[in-house]
Amino acid sequence: MDRKRAMTSVDLAALVGELRDYTGAVVDKAYLYGDDFVRLKMRDYDRGRIELLIEVGDPKRAHVAVPEHVPDAPGRPPNFAMMLRNRIAGANFEGVEQYGFDRILTFRFEREDQTTLIVAELFGDGNIAVLNEDHEVIDCLDTVRLSARTVAPGAQYGYPDERFSPLDCSYAAFAAKMDESDSDLVRTLATQLNFGGLYAEELCRRAGVEKTTDIDEATDDDYEALFGALERLREPILEGRTDPRLYEDDGQVVDATPLPLEEHTAEGYDATAFEHFNGAIDAYFHRLQAEAETETDTGDDKPDFESEIAKFERIIEQQQGAIEEYEKQAEVEQQKAELLYGNYDLVDEICSTVQSAREEGVPWDEIETTFEEGAERGIDAAAAVVGVDAAEGTVTIDLDDKEIDLDPTMGVEKNADRLYQEAKRVRGKKEGAQAAIEDTREDLEDVKERRRQWEADDDEDDDADEESPDRDYLSMASVPVRYDEKWYEQFRWFRTSDDFLVIGGRDADQNEALVKKYMDPSDRFFHAQAHGGPVTILKATAPDEPAREVDIPDTSKREAAQFAVSYSSVWKDGKFEGDVYEVDPDQVSKTPESGEYIEKGGFVIRGDRNYYRDMQVGVAVGIKCEPDTRVIGGPPSAIEPVAETSVRLQPGQFAQNDIAKRLYRTFRERFNDTSFVRKIASADRIQEFCPPGGSERVE
Repeated sequence: MDRKRAMTSVDLAALVGELRDYTGAVVDKAYLYGDDFVRLKMRDYDRGRIELLIEVGDPKRAHVAVPEHVPDAPGRPPNFAMMLRNRIAGANFEGVEQYGFDRILTFRFEREDQTTLIVAELFGDGNIAVLNEDHEVIDCLDTVRLSARTVAPGAQYGYPDERFSPLDCSYAAFAAKMDESDSDLVRTLATQLNFGGLYAEELCRRAGVEKTTDIDEATDDDYEALFGALERLREPILEGRTDPRLYEDDGQVVDATPLPLEEHTAEGYDATAFEHFNGAIDAYFHRLQAEAETETDTGDDKPDFESEIAKFERIIEQQQGAIEEYEKQAEVEQQKAELLYGNYDLVDEICSTVQSAREEGVPWDEIETTFEEGAERGIDAAAAVVGVDAAEGTVTIDLDDKEIDLDPTMGVEKNADRLYQEAKRVRGKKEGAQAAIEDTREDLEDVKERRRQWEADDDEDDDADEESPDRDYLSMASVPVRYDEKWYEQFRWFRTSDDFLVIGGRDADQNEALVKKYMDPSDRFFHAQAHGGPVTILKATAPDEPAREVDIPDTSKREAAQFAVSYSSVWKDGKFEGDVYEVDPDQVSKTPESGEYIEKGGFVIRGDRNYYRDMQVGVAVGIKCEPDTRVIGGPPSAIEPVAETSVRLQPGQFAQNDIAKRLYRTFRERFNDTSFVRKIASADRIQEFCPPGGSERVE
């Protein structure tokens, strides 16, 4: 029993019309699960909440899901999800198109300030690319650099070559495509007509022809019967008259199709009718996942390392091919430029001749005739011309069996320089591909190392290990991810040694919000005695708890004070200590003295202040693994005891993003499971805990 793992081209053709019914819905938020699953939460005046799911890994699908089938929101959104939110939050969904008969969908979103296209590639390794209106890639889940197409930030999105579509072909085109084959009927329908195995079998069954009939032995009657079956299959799909079915075998889902299939009926599968194909697909993939999670444990829960290894090896092979192609292309362009200089007088004569003729108003066809006549008379410059393009205003010449397009208005030097620049551009693409292949090789080694570690630890009881407080997470082959986003993670934050929450503003807006919305009467307010410091609140109680008097230990107060000075301009100025004051919440006011003005994010403090003089700056950034997994940062005395591993920072020479990248590399070196570090402690997340200004490690 083969169960559908990816939507077919026929599925997508049937689904597109239904998805267009959601045109006008407004995007609320975008989510990214793992590295291959995007969820777009939308709302519509008539329909209410709409959840669009696009998954390009395993399985591959795109459909609207009922809320009950939507996974819980993931943790802190990665950069890709944040980019999506910035571009399409508040945008209108304006429709979706299938690219030819390929498994590619392009979703269009319109907002007053910009247009955004989301391209979902539901074939091969799968990918999602976000484009602007000019089809330039803003970002993508995976970078693709092949000789035939490129999908990379900053590049023009390259669709693959469009495949033959049986949904809009004539009988003549159908017959001609069939005649190109040297196989049997069913294989020809599957490959030449791009129907795939299932629908190829279905057409043969509906047409009443023997599927194994060789093409050379097929008659006109066979072709006509197959084309008639094709028309009966495609008409309801193109007209939106689907009659969806969900198929099951022994209680397990097998397939969801836009029309009843005789092939599945012959297999004895149970069928359930649906009003809409989208509903059938949603139910199918929800059931598929649920059944996979509840299947009987065979005792062999080894991850599928071999599939991962094969995937990365395949990507490396593609990238190596692209690198070789780029080098060949660059070499050809450079040789062309050198040929122009090597034949300077001849090329100059051609350019001058064309330019003079054009200035005199001579038509391009006459110029071409003149060169042909000159070639017959044995004139070298004329003989070198092999083509004239009036539309482009260019002349093609042949030098040493290399055809070169010339712009006669530019002269020899500029034409050669254009070719040199093209060679340089292509070599730049080669360098990008080389960087990409190094990343892929690193991913491949990560998988191989996890496989070696798994095999070495095969006899360990993983469940018992997870409960062990002495578990060595640094040496584990696969660290379980346990992450639940908290409300306070929008701010700077840490928990003190006594487990009190401390939160600080990242900017003036957050400073305002902390005082107005999150500061309760029993909390404590801290601020560095320096301009440009964060509002720092030591929370006595949680926001959903009633305010009450709490005895906050002095250790927590001093850690809050160190936090306040470390993330202030004191650190940015390269100083190692500064003064911090503490006051009650009722001493903090937005009302200035008469005739004075308070800037955004600023406050007036009235009454006595409790000072922490010469408070030492100090920040530790680390990774916590129990009871949850996340990056943490703050005063070393609060961070180091609870982090699996950490690094201390002090004011120094490396900018915030540079020190974050250095810490990321350090953590990857310390953890055996480097994929866990990528998921939990990306450089972006680490940077959130690094003080503004320069930093360096404390060795």
